[in-house]
Amino acid sequence: MEKIKASILFDGEVLILMKSENRELSPKVRDELLKALEVRFEMNMKRHEDFEWTIIEKRLFINAKKLWPLNEMERTGGEPDIIGYDENSGEYLFYDCSTESPNGRRSLCYDREAQESRKKNKPENNAIDMATAMGIDILTEKQYRELQKHGEFDTKTSSWIKTPLKIRELGGALFCDRRYDTVFVYHSGAETYYGARGFRGLLRV
Repeated sequence: MEKIKASILFDGEVLILMKSENRELSPKVRDELLKALEVRFEMNMKRHEDFEWTIIEKRLFINAKKLWPLNEMERTGGEPDIIGYDENSGEYLFYDCSTESPNGRRSLCYDREAQESRKKNKPENNAIDMATAMGIDILTEKQYRELQKHGEFDTKTSSWIKTPLKIRELGGALFCDRRYDTVFVYHSGAETYYGARGFRGLLRV
């Protein structure tokens, strides 16, 4: 299996991120993941009042390759849960629903170009590469605002969001947070990174 270039620290252990293709969970990890997802689903029905867990679970068994990215979301602190349904594609949408930006995905530059541009104190990874390695999509501004309709997220942290090419070509990147009961979009140099800034992702099932 091909290893991704960088590693990250999570719960005190170094985790080597690997491409999500052809990854399978052990039965024990799979069962633990499904149980955690079910409990979270049932505890947060306001996020998905019209959905039933049995249907979601069936979709996950049919699309078993989605379990590994979901476990990566869970393992890195994202607390994934269903936030919506895409009527055009027929897919359910799992978002990272941790109250603050996932704690296993912080202190990251925006992308590899930004990471490699740093002369000193380079972080271990970057948001775009990490999302790709996990097999998830980093949230767009629209998706981030949709998430915020279902709770109060990032009241103490912030999260990188997918940045338009024009802004990125000029050296910038966008991130969001929630303060004063309002969602804000900011910009900074793509090479910056902070202990309180991570990224949130989305997985279609």
